[in-house]
Amino acid sequence: MLEIGRINTLQVTKQVTFGMYMDGGEAGEILLPTRYVPEGTIVQDWLDLFIYLDSEDRLIATTETPKVMVDECACLKVVSVNAVGAFLDWGLPKDLLVPYSEQDSPMEVGRSYTVVVALDDATNRIMASSRLHNYLEEEADEDLVVGQKVDLIISGQTDLGYKAVINHDYLGLIFRNEVFRDLRMGDEMKGFIKAIRDDGKIDLRLDPGKKTTVELLEDKVLQHLKDNDGSSKITDKSPPEAIYRSYQVSKSNYKRALSSLYKQRKILITHELITLSEEE
Repeated sequence: MLEIGRINTLQVTKQVTFGMYMDGGEAGEILLPTRYVPEGTIVQDWLDLFIYLDSEDRLIATTETPKVMVDECACLKVVSVNAVGAFLDWGLPKDLLVPYSEQDSPMEVGRSYTVVVALDDATNRIMASSRLHNYLEEEADEDLVVGQKVDLIISGQTDLGYKAVINHDYLGLIFRNEVFRDLRMGDEMKGFIKAIRDDGKIDLRLDPGKKTTVELLEDKVLQHLKDNDGSSKITDKSPPEAIYRSYQVSKSNYKRALSSLYKQRKILITHELITLSEEE
């Protein structure tokens, strides 16, 4: 299925004087203008192309890659403002629109803002929004665990500290008294989940800090696997007694450690076995 605002692998169906047409499936043929056609491309070739709408709201393909895609966040500069909204430079000839209704505060030409890119379901137009709280989760779910290393983009400030986008999916907070350098809008960095509060809100830190009980247990599990040809029969389904004999921890903590390792793609889990992943 065609994904507007993302990279798609499409096949050339025919060549015309002004470019090539790609097979867009149910969306029909999509033009790849001549200036983007790679040298030597022929009919039936497959190309990786970014798909968006041109100024006349027609699907168009390009070999250029924008600075950000749909469902991602980035800090982008405003290049113009008109009656419709603000327009951001995202690396394509057609600038990216932030409608006034999607601006957390009025945007100004020359300033940069952290935005999320989204698809308008009604029009299929790609747009951006600085109202991050409308698109990103502010409460953690099972994808995040304390101590986890994450990608951060600074998105603003509060009296308490700096707001940050986590892995393009969540919003969290870095406390000001734990930061010993200036952070600016759009700064990208690695960080760590410091805590998940009772209300699900996410606290962040820039240094790994002291390892938690679960993180120490993760290290033990990985070492046990490496010492036993990469596999173990002690799974999250094992009796609590068997887990305690091997690791001296509760079954709940062991399950948290396995869950964290699995999300980090360090292990694979079946009903009867855990194994080191190929990535590890």
